[in-house]
Amino acid sequence: MDTALVPIIVTVITAATPLVFAALGELVVEKAGVLNLGVEGMMLIGAISAFATGTLTGSGLAGCIAAVAAGTVLSLLFGFICLTLRANQVATGLALTLFGTGVAALAGQTYVGIPFDGLAKLAVPGLSDVPVLGPLLFRHDALIYLSVAAAGGVWYFLYRTRAGMILRAVGESHDSAHALGYPVIAIRYGAIAFGGALCGLGGAYLSLAYSPMWAENMTAGRGWIALALVVFATWKPWRVLAGAYLFGGVTILQLHAQGMGIDVASQWLSMLPYLATIAVLVIISRDKTAMRLHTPACLGRTFHPAR
Repeated sequence: MDTALVPIIVTVITAATPLVFAALGELVVEKAGVLNLGVEGMMLIGAISAFATGTLTGSGLAGCIAAVAAGTVLSLLFGFICLTLRANQVATGLALTLFGTGVAALAGQTYVGIPFDGLAKLAVPGLSDVPVLGPLLFRHDALIYLSVAAAGGVWYFLYRTRAGMILRAVGESHDSAHALGYPVIAIRYGAIAFGGALCGLGGAYLSLAYSPMWAENMTAGRGWIALALVVFATWKPWRVLAGAYLFGGVTILQLHAQGMGIDVASQWLSMLPYLATIAVLVIISRDKTAMRLHTPACLGRTFHPAR
């Protein structure tokens, strides 16, 4: 491999990591039959919580814990409104994004322009210095490795454990799961909390590692791309991982194209990740049979246990 490509691939990995976290979290939520469109808001809350805690304590770990807690709390607010009060999931998710965006902007006013050292890279003795493979595999921060482990963990949980089977059953037919005695609402609360935690962690990666700083709306639509990634991956964890790297590559492509002076308006290049998202969704949605087979049957439907 050309050594000139190594920094580009490393940048693609870092660009994809927040998408991996957010999309995996949303995948678990949707597998349980809940549609949470508040991913963008939870990522922003996670980003500002992580950055504020990290700058105050000087600890990236504390920042990540704060982001997970903030994302979980915000997701549970969504869960209370949708599961307990039985409000419309689409409207509540959109409101959650607006709420998270506003709260993050307000809380982050005092942190604009403050630097942060970023998360430390984990060096593996003897392996980190190997040409090509060293920087590609053994010189990343802990969250990058955690994102890959999370993909494997979510896959194992969903398809190799009894609890994962029950969660998928709830997403496919909540009435049947309820009739069998499974606590549908509790299971969905757990899935929503897990999804919020991973979305918060995705936001933490943005403000602590990808660009160690705070800027208003720094997610720049990544929450919406994560939602599209779940559909693109047909609700399969490993496809989420691959799709995130694909979209990360598109994001980095437009940056390198601008740096190489390609004679295209910068606005068009900046639109590339979002145009790619729309194109992928259009292509996938054309295969209605596959969409029907893979989409959780109860996705977005309100559960009424009294019926």
